[in-house]
Amino acid sequence: MATTTATLTLTSDINTDALALTTTHTLNKAGTTIGLEQTTGLAKKIYAAAQTNVTLINAGDYTDNTASRVYIKNTGSSSTDYFTLELGASNIVVGRLYGQDFAWIPYEGEQDIDISSTGTNMELEFMVINEG
Repeated sequence: MATTTATLTLTSDINTDALALTTTHTLNKAGTTIGLEQTTGLAKKIYAAAQTNVTLINAGDYTDNTASRVYIKNTGSSSTDYFTLELGASNIVVGRLYGQDFAWIPYEGEQDIDISSTGTNMELEFMVINEG
């Protein structure tokens, strides 16, 4: 059985009260204590031109109603160019990833994850950790 653990650490001096938060989670199959056992591997895509509603993760590749996780990172350094993350055929906007921003998203495999981008030669990396 595979064991995959995700840890998120946030620290900030945004106000007079310092923030120091760490949370850890073991990634398991839905409703079990069995670890997620499959992954796409860490992949990289470079988009030579701006993109609109391009499928990054195809829901048809995954079983619905699972406890998968998706990691997506804009590996660029631009503070003005960004990727927009979108869900499903209606392209519901999840948010923007500017240079070095990343997203860690629970994923049930029911909707495609699409991207749009604003610049040229933009690069992102992504991975799906899934049940199968």
